[in-house]
Amino acid sequence: MYGQKSAVEIDTDSFFKTLPAESEDAKPASAHAQVPFVTPLREMNFVLNEVLDAPGHYQKLGYTDLTPDFVDEINGAVASFAEEKVAPLYSSGDAEGCKYNTDSSVSTPRGYKEAYEEWSQGGWSGLTVPEEYGGQGMPLSLGVIKSEIIGTANWSWSMYPGLSMGAINTLLLHASEEQKQTYLTKLVTGEWSGTMCLTEPACGTDLGQVSTRAVDNGDGSYSVTGTKVYISGGEHDMAENIVHIVLARLPGAPEGTKGISLFLVPKYLPNEEGELTGEESADNRNVTCVGIEDKMGIKSSATCVMGFENSKGWLIGEPNDGLNQMFTFMNTARLGTAMQGVCHMERSYQGALPWCMDRASMRALSGKKYPDDVADKIIVHPDVRKNLLTIKALTECGRAMIYDAALKADGMLDDDEAVREKCEEELGLHTPTMKAWLTELGIECSSLGMQVYGGAGFIKDYGMEQIMRDARISTLYEGTTGVQALDLLGRKIILDKGKELGKQAKLQIGEAFEIGTSSTAGNHNLRGHALEVASLSTQWVTTSMRIVAGAASDREIVGSASTDFLMFSGYISGAYQWLKMMNAAGTALDANPDMDAADRSFYESKLHTGRFYFDRLLPKAYALRDMSIKKPDSIMNMPLDGWDLATTLPSNSGDAYAGYKPE
Repeated sequence: MYGQKSAVEIDTDSFFKTLPAESEDAKPASAHAQVPFVTPLREMNFVLNEVLDAPGHYQKLGYTDLTPDFVDEINGAVASFAEEKVAPLYSSGDAEGCKYNTDSSVSTPRGYKEAYEEWSQGGWSGLTVPEEYGGQGMPLSLGVIKSEIIGTANWSWSMYPGLSMGAINTLLLHASEEQKQTYLTKLVTGEWSGTMCLTEPACGTDLGQVSTRAVDNGDGSYSVTGTKVYISGGEHDMAENIVHIVLARLPGAPEGTKGISLFLVPKYLPNEEGELTGEESADNRNVTCVGIEDKMGIKSSATCVMGFENSKGWLIGEPNDGLNQMFTFMNTARLGTAMQGVCHMERSYQGALPWCMDRASMRALSGKKYPDDVADKIIVHPDVRKNLLTIKALTECGRAMIYDAALKADGMLDDDEAVREKCEEELGLHTPTMKAWLTELGIECSSLGMQVYGGAGFIKDYGMEQIMRDARISTLYEGTTGVQALDLLGRKIILDKGKELGKQAKLQIGEAFEIGTSSTAGNHNLRGHALEVASLSTQWVTTSMRIVAGAASDREIVGSASTDFLMFSGYISGAYQWLKMMNAAGTALDANPDMDAADRSFYESKLHTGRFYFDRLLPKAYALRDMSIKKPDSIMNMPLDGWDLATTLPSNSGDAYAGYKPE
């Protein structure tokens, strides 16, 4: 593993010279400037150790070796790998993209395969997997932190090992022991990678329409036939085999989601010893990549159309229980996608701040700040500062939200089913909010990062527009924002009768009261913020009750209220995290009045940023609350003939996958 570093300077051209060309006609690496990346270890450690007490949490779970120093060593090693091996491929990978070859294989950009091999050799794929399957047995939360570091360095590259983690967790909980020994162990070493195959050409969010079918071969295996689309990492050259986790229907299965089963379908079939023969080729593939998508962003992540034609696979778990099992994968993916929002926020901030410190334009309204220069640095202008502080405030509370959830998720793989169920219930309330709120704001922060550059942010030379393009997918895959909102309000609150919501609100009110009555609150003016968190936590519950009451007479209210309610929930959750962070910062300042200047500046910046959140961002919560309780009439009552029906889709719309139709 790699030693910790704070920052690195990489000569990308020299780095590429050491790598073999994937093909003679490969596109050259981008000559454009790249947004710098340094892992924010100090910020991460603050949340883990001083806000959430991760050391105490790990000790309670029995991880006695996971001291703050040891966790910092692990994170520092991941950081060095990210900064040295993955971040330098960010812009070049975007410029080169993935290539679909004539033999239906896919080539990833130069350097990707070599970085993945080094990642696998370092044992990183198995960090949180039980030792009996070749892993290191660390808690899941460390894997989430690992994902943040790698994802911020290069989100597209991180998707390949990230999807494998979803497959690993699914197999850990639902696969047979034979399946675990054959497939899980290879996923853990990184020799094989994994995917999630849900979406079909005519079936996206509504998985009840899944038409891929599986027929029993009579020998314990099944023949799977159908087409899956938008499959990230469905085909690539980084691992020798790919394990597809596939939703399909058995003959005679019930209609809708109750008739879906889950199957394991490998790209290449291993022999009886669970190994590949070494003779794998395009001629003996079990699954075929029909093509890859030409996308707006995440261009170096292969998004594939996968053809299954009598592809041999094996049932995972019980028949017709596939959707419940797949939710293990989906929850992992949704937490990871929530992290994507934070990753793009952090990237945007790291790209925007140096520009604002260096770029000179106009004079401050209050008088010259750089009198010896022709103009003042733009960091002095209020609107620029507001943009930067928005990114900073949302990044930091987003990180705290995800780390808080990650510590709760450490029970997901517990041997005790009751512990797992409790974990699922607690996470269920938070997952849709984090996934949707953080990704929506990840896009907003990416835009603000471009904005401070002015016109320079719109061109490729400065690297900011790539962050925006890469971020845009995050509100779409793993369930759109609207779907997450319906899940939150419909399933996690209404069907749950508000039990988990009530528990969380009670927790926040209690903690706000404890902080608000402390000496720290008095010393650092936190009492008003604590009172506001308590008040909004109460309104969180009462607002949901008003929506439910209205839905009794008009069911459209749930659909019209859901997204506004979710965003309202996000701003409340962000305020709760900021109150805890401000309290931790104030406590540190009070405990050590003689701390050095750098530490004092760090903690004082937490208090400043938190005040900005409460003053400038949290007020949006009240507008969202009010919008969520409006009647849906202005949305739903407009007749269809009032819309511009002369606008039509192109005649070939929807035919993108017509070229592959398995028998």
